[in-house]
Amino acid sequence: MHGEYKVPGGKLVAADVEVVDAKLAKVAISGDFFLEPDEALDSINAILTGLPADTNAAALTNAVEAVVGPDVTMVGFSPESVAIAVRRALGRATSWHDHHFELVNAGPQSPAMQMAIDEVLARQVSTGRRNPSLRIWEWASNAVIIGSFQSLRNEVDLEAAARHDVTVVRRISGGGAMFVEPGNTITYSLYVPGSLVEGLSFQASYAFLDDWVLGALADVGITAKYVPLNDIASPAGKIAGAAQKRLAGGGVLHHVTMAYDIDADKMLDVLRIGREKMSDKGIKSANKRVDPLRSQTGLSRRAIIDAMISHFDGRYGLTAVDLDAATLDEASALAAEKFATSEWTARVP
Repeated sequence: MHGEYKVPGGKLVAADVEVVDAKLAKVAISGDFFLEPDEALDSINAILTGLPADTNAAALTNAVEAVVGPDVTMVGFSPESVAIAVRRALGRATSWHDHHFELVNAGPQSPAMQMAIDEVLARQVSTGRRNPSLRIWEWASNAVIIGSFQSLRNEVDLEAAARHDVTVVRRISGGGAMFVEPGNTITYSLYVPGSLVEGLSFQASYAFLDDWVLGALADVGITAKYVPLNDIASPAGKIAGAAQKRLAGGGVLHHVTMAYDIDADKMLDVLRIGREKMSDKGIKSANKRVDPLRSQTGLSRRAIIDAMISHFDGRYGLTAVDLDAATLDEASALAAEKFATSEWTARVP
């Protein structure tokens, strides 16, 4: 059995395995990585051979780490990447090309509906009712979206939010607050089964799920990199921030907000914590904007979105679908019961 894993920003790791009596009877690791000394590869193969075939990724990683001492140099890969390749060979983990991805068009939606659609689609992928999907959000109104664990009063000036006609909602993922006006950001969500990130640490899964967007940004002239834990940045500064939620059923919701052309003064009026963060970046005077995508590409928001879709399609394949009526009804009910309520929005006062 054969499995492969391409390390984001690194090298390809391949695993060829044989299983006899529910054990790894033979393991051969290969790839375009660098490893010194040569003999370390034999040690890695040997420590994996004989392990139970159902050994989880963490235990496989620990086994490799046990034979990779301070005198061994691994460049372009890691013990974790070896474990993922082995798990893929065994059919325990999946790769992008094992799935048929859909581009879900939900149209412009209210803030509460955006949150609800995210949760419903993630549930559907988790239970196998929907293919893994990509959704690029369109907004019907202004919004601030706070992280699941943020304090409402510490993050948002509610009087300023009302003054600027900004609706405040809370999402199910952690991370920081997002300030949105229609047309000023590019937000996308990925809904994938847990098998796609099986074996990856929480931190590594961020870079793995967003590796494609670094390629898309390169297509429009931006040299970007991932800055752990959850930021995408270019030499000119931060472009985007990611957040993630793992569902009990095994599905993963991963979403990213990218700044296209944000009114910094308005954002700083509404976001309390944002005032301190942005002052550190030197944005203190009036009429300043946070516009890395617009200024660095000279392209329209639509053109950048089209480039992103084209790049994802070129890598993994993508079929466009409209959000069906049943899913919209389910999301509408969830929005009314949860995301539009003060109990949820102020659950951390």
